[in-house]
Amino acid sequence: MYKNTPMEKKGKAGPFENDGTKQKGSFDIIGDVHGCFDELVSLLGRLGHHVETIDYDLIRFGYKVTSVHDRLLVFVGDLVDRGPASPAVLKLVMGMVNNGQALCVPGNHDWQYYKLLCGMDIPLAYGLDKTVEQMLSETRHFKGLVKAFFEGLPGHLMLDDGKLMVVHAGLRQEFHGIHTAEVKHKCMYGETTGEVDEYGLSVRYDWAANYKGRVFVVYGHTSVAEPRLLSNSIDIDTGCVYGGKLTAYRYPEGEIVSVPALKAWGRPVRAIGR
Repeated sequence: MYKNTPMEKKGKAGPFENDGTKQKGSFDIIGDVHGCFDELVSLLGRLGHHVETIDYDLIRFGYKVTSVHDRLLVFVGDLVDRGPASPAVLKLVMGMVNNGQALCVPGNHDWQYYKLLCGMDIPLAYGLDKTVEQMLSETRHFKGLVKAFFEGLPGHLMLDDGKLMVVHAGLRQEFHGIHTAEVKHKCMYGETTGEVDEYGLSVRYDWAANYKGRVFVVYGHTSVAEPRLLSNSIDIDTGCVYGGKLTAYRYPEGEIVSVPALKAWGRPVRAIGR
């Protein structure tokens, strides 16, 4: 079973030692969770992955997942921030990764919290304040495990003999399979055009509109009302934390499975795309 490996080193570009290319099988790829634990459990159930509470340990962190089908779960990142239960989401996902049931890539929100855990001076903005508040009751040891978990995640995953990529913010073809700190930043935060929109935010480069690669890319980061299938890629961040849906993409079937949000925990800074 493919395991996430230690943090990519800065500098020379090259193939990631365990980039998952040879990992075959059927995948259930889940969009941005943002602390929406109840919706995640509901979606997992619809996908055939039953979650039950067990005694806390340092492998599963209090949750056991039993899968009806032999399918590997893959998370596109942004596990934390904005929603009501980021610690529970972390425990569930980290436990599944530890147990060989899931893979994960980091999102920009995950990385902001990681940098905070590293002692960096990070503004408590865009929902990070909620994660910090929710983690106050967690032990220092668990926070250390969260830090190590995020540090060990690859920026993007190449799966199924390189026919499938999972990445948080999308990635231009020329960067596929390259694992440097610079590329990892693009994977998590995306690229911008240098312009500013009506909300005062940097305009995100619409890489998918210009993508012509053969690798099918599943990503999140930019909230859309419905999954956006474009140019051999699909955006599955359907804004659960804003009252939308939590969405999974089943590969290779191409099936979309979603559950509605139970509550909106905030409004997006910019309008949700259509």
